[in-house]
Amino acid sequence: MRRLLCAVLFAATPAWAEDVAGEFDYYVMALSWSPSWCAIEGDARQSPQCDQSNDFGWILHGLWPQYEDGWPANCRTSFRNPSRRQTSEMADIMGTSGLAWHQWNKHGVCSGLSSEDYYALSRLAYEKITRPPVFRRLDRAVTLPASVIEDAFVQANPDLDRDQITVTCKQDYIQEARICLTRDLEFRECGRDVIRDCNLGDAQLDPIR
Repeated sequence: MRRLLCAVLFAATPAWAEDVAGEFDYYVMALSWSPSWCAIEGDARQSPQCDQSNDFGWILHGLWPQYEDGWPANCRTSFRNPSRRQTSEMADIMGTSGLAWHQWNKHGVCSGLSSEDYYALSRLAYEKITRPPVFRRLDRAVTLPASVIEDAFVQANPDLDRDQITVTCKQDYIQEARICLTRDLEFRECGRDVIRDCNLGDAQLDPIR
């Protein structure tokens, strides 16, 4: 009886229930404002990303394969996991090698790429975006509408439209700028599940330490 039940459940599971590496529609590149992450959780973790010797601003949280609705995660892949050298080489734009490792294991495995190619593509995506320099010049914490962050990115990147970027908040802090890209890293419209702009009028933005 137990075997029969298992067989029925297996047969009832649709073929698309398991995410397949390389099968997705576009990328979401998440840029995290490092001082916000440190204030929310990084300081409590004593993350090296938050060390006073660093001056991280917008770091690459991740390059995420995305469906038009939803996203794949934790896909099976035939490629080997990245080496410590590979993950450490991403720390200059991702804050820590640990984040680089986590992003590969959750999102990179769904890209259909090797870890080397996924990290190379992630760096290309990061370098494609002009990160507004005005935020690096802050000398104190400020409160502002999240729309100001979006305005700055659109102004700094003339080919970027407002429906191709969303700004998120967490615990009253500006959290991330998320930019939607084609598989060839061209700007594209974000899906409805991605466009969830923070509507705070007084979100906090801390200066770089």
